[in-house]
Amino acid sequence: MTQQLPDDFADRHSPAPVRARHTAFKGYVWDVVTDEVDLGAGGVVSRDYVQHTGAVAVVALRGEPGAEEVVLIQQYRHPVGTYDWEIPAGLLDVPGEDPHAAAARELAEEAQLGAREWAVLVDLFTSPGGISENLRVFLARDVFPFTAEGFVAAGEEHEMPVGWISLDTAATAALEGRMHNAVAIAAILAALRARDNGFAGLRPADAPWPEHPAYR
Repeated sequence: MTQQLPDDFADRHSPAPVRARHTAFKGYVWDVVTDEVDLGAGGVVSRDYVQHTGAVAVVALRGEPGAEEVVLIQQYRHPVGTYDWEIPAGLLDVPGEDPHAAAARELAEEAQLGAREWAVLVDLFTSPGGISENLRVFLARDVFPFTAEGFVAAGEEHEMPVGWISLDTAATAALEGRMHNAVAIAAILAALRARDNGFAGLRPADAPWPEHPAYR
């Protein structure tokens, strides 16, 4: 039934009962699980999905108001065979680590930056039909050079290109199909919207994250 949504509409977090679960595939980083899900009148269905730890990402900005630049990194992503332009990001795979602290760590490790101003920009389910990943994007401003102590880049992060680009130009690249990373595109467009509002009304960096099971 079609309805008119209220201005304050929101997702409704209400997990359906799981009657049974087993691990279909045990992976190096993530597992694939099979749940028998009770959908009530919809019946009991079997659903396979990637069980994910969750992640954080950072839009780091510098420059004068209205002429901000965003830092981007280029990382090889083997499943799509692409060196794609992204924003700094990483897994929440350190037990008990605060999401803001994790974001600051990733910014230092991947872009060699720190920041004095932090806020929550947007929360994302990256692919809710097939992966449980819940990701929080932080906005970092008033940035400065900062090196993560003891961090040694390896694998896809070894000698990873890092660069600054106009926030507007990055958004144009996304809309012209020259960027494909979903988190980066959503975050850049959200940052543009936030800039239009003078960065007012953003949630603080320690805002509750009730959609993420570890932070309810």
